[in-house]
Amino acid sequence: MLSRIPLATRVRSAPARRSIWNATKSAVFPAFSQATPRTASSATLTKPKPPVFAELPKPVPFTFVEDTPIVSVDEKKVAIGWDTQTWSRFHHVWLRDHCRCPKCFHPVTKQRLLNTFEIPLDITPIHVESKPEGMLVSWPSTTGHQSLYPWTWLQENSYDPPLRQQAAYDNKVLWGSKIQKAPPTVTYEQVMQDDELGLFRWLSNVDKFGFSFVTGVPTTLEDTEKLSERIGFIRETQYGKFWDFTSDLSRGDTAYTTMALGAHTDNTYFTDPCGLQLFHLLEHSGGSGGATLLVDGFYVASILKELHPEAYDILSRVPVSGHAGGEATNFYRPAAPSGYPVLNHDRTSDELYQVRWNNDDRSAMKRIDPALVEDWYNAIRLWHKGITSPDAEYWVQLTPGTAVVINNHRVLHGRSAFDGKRRMCGAYIGIDEYQSKLSVLTEKFCINENQERSVWSPLL
Repeated sequence: MLSRIPLATRVRSAPARRSIWNATKSAVFPAFSQATPRTASSATLTKPKPPVFAELPKPVPFTFVEDTPIVSVDEKKVAIGWDTQTWSRFHHVWLRDHCRCPKCFHPVTKQRLLNTFEIPLDITPIHVESKPEGMLVSWPSTTGHQSLYPWTWLQENSYDPPLRQQAAYDNKVLWGSKIQKAPPTVTYEQVMQDDELGLFRWLSNVDKFGFSFVTGVPTTLEDTEKLSERIGFIRETQYGKFWDFTSDLSRGDTAYTTMALGAHTDNTYFTDPCGLQLFHLLEHSGGSGGATLLVDGFYVASILKELHPEAYDILSRVPVSGHAGGEATNFYRPAAPSGYPVLNHDRTSDELYQVRWNNDDRSAMKRIDPALVEDWYNAIRLWHKGITSPDAEYWVQLTPGTAVVINNHRVLHGRSAFDGKRRMCGAYIGIDEYQSKLSVLTEKFCINENQERSVWSPLL
């Protein structure tokens, strides 16, 4: 049964599972070796101590005190020996393409200047030298071109083999109904501070848990809109830019009714569903009901993968199309005619990065493989059972002054039926705008506070 699965687990298997109770207590240092010499040529910057709530990938497990790594060269690759058992290999053409000297990589715009297509595929370095600050490579050139690659950068970007064992997904905390004991929360005053530390805490909550409350929000449209814009510009859709709506069916969507809404993600009819969704209840008078439902789609997916791997595979492969057709003036469908799977994964790491599910907006399954029809219906029944399980459902009665922001690519939302006058406002924000702001704040507080972004930044 779903209720027997531990509260905090992961979509990917890992030796240790984290609880929501200790997740906010831990602090992980930036992904750089602190023992690496800080020189101008190595381009490693003095890094601030991260805030206690910020959790970054752990450093790759190699430090250098006296000895520098061993390098060797063959006709196609450079090999680096980090210790007696661990090596990284880099193709010559890859290294030349990733030179970040000012002639090859613009130091201000952070864009490649080198013409990749002029690099001979069989290029071979003239000389490779292991230096304290990095690997110095001399290339065949009439101008005597040299490239210096910092050791920490080579560790972070090693691909043969990858040295970064901790995936970006690993800082996610998966949760069920017991999250109600300690939901991630910040205050409006913290978020609006000029130093942006409270904003960083808010977005870090969203990154880790998929949602976060903001308390003490003034109950006005203007202040709620300013709160939304702290993250990025608001994404305008057929529903407008910043919403202010009641149950008047002014739009052709059941959200504009008093009906109950099951757990779903928004915009399954878009090629690019909106990333974040912010809600703020301004008023509910003369009635009752209207509780908000939140479900961690990654949590339910992790359980499905463990108990019913065949169903998980079906939901990861079979595309589902959606539509928004309730208004005569517009009709939305995704660019891919067959749609997209319910569970979407990174092609390289196979990490789950997006849940797309709204059974109400689902179009006709006319492109499904006939051999998979029964398996697919069985899979969505298991998925539905998971997202409606009491173990997965977090119900909360929103009140004026408390806003909630959710990651629409991870957390499903819904509501109970209600009566009376219920006025809600909110906005969509693109996933890329959110990730951009989070990256900038991570850089500010955890990587190179008050310093110019390095061409060797781990974010590039």
